[in-house]
Amino acid sequence: ALALHDTLEVIPRPGPFALTCSDPGVPVDGRNLVTRAARALWSALGREGEPRGVAVHLTKHIPMQAGLGGGSSDAAAALLALADLWQRRGARADLPAIGATLGADVPYFLLGGTALGLARGDELYPLDDVRPFAVVLALPAFGVATADAYRWFDEGFPHTAGVRRRTEASVEAWPGRRLALVNDLEAPVARRHREIGAARRTLEAAGAEAALMTGSGSAVFGLFAAESAARKAARAVAERGLVALVTRTVDRRTCQRVHFSFASSSPRHA
Repeated sequence: ALALHDTLEVIPRPGPFALTCSDPGVPVDGRNLVTRAARALWSALGREGEPRGVAVHLTKHIPMQAGLGGGSSDAAAALLALADLWQRRGARADLPAIGATLGADVPYFLLGGTALGLARGDELYPLDDVRPFAVVLALPAFGVATADAYRWFDEGFPHTAGVRRRTEASVEAWPGRRLALVNDLEAPVARRHREIGAARRTLEAAGAEAALMTGSGSAVFGLFAAESAARKAARAVAERGLVALVTRTVDRRTCQRVHFSFASSSPRHA
């Protein structure tokens, strides 16, 4: 999990559910996962019709079409906040199953930290958290649609056996233990967007312990032991004409504290 996050303000009010967003490029209708999360929870609670009694304002910080799970993390936050707002805190145990109907990675954002995901990625097993890293995200000027990345991967069969060798890195994640980092989508995406490989090489040259495309792209991440090294690398990325964001990894305990902190004080923020 990363510290980079969007913010949802959840406001109880009469009338139908409404979603607004700070980014005019983000759809606020039924295509948005926050709206879909509200509808799914409303239905799971046995309520008829469209959700009512709440407005949500979404402030975006996570880039879109970057492979960073922004929409899925927003959906998870909406499920947590709305379950409390609609006075169903006991329903939290049902949220992963509801989240899985929205997207395979939504249940992960209800857990956080380091985890093993099986099946579609929604069958989750908590692992010991990796050691803390500072993270640089290198963002090209284009996004990559998830459907396109998977289609390009499928078009590469039966030659995808070599993808793993071309996109593998490793890092010491636990004391004396290394973690292999593999993204089978990187090679097919990078073949169509050379900026992906260039961003990865820039991060490696700037001292990243490991660098790889994240998710279906287009973001490339680099892992660093210290924030000072990460900020220096971010400047090198920016000199190449890419947007560079500096953030850090977050362990599971911190994720869970964030999940529950708003519920103990006010149901308005997630």
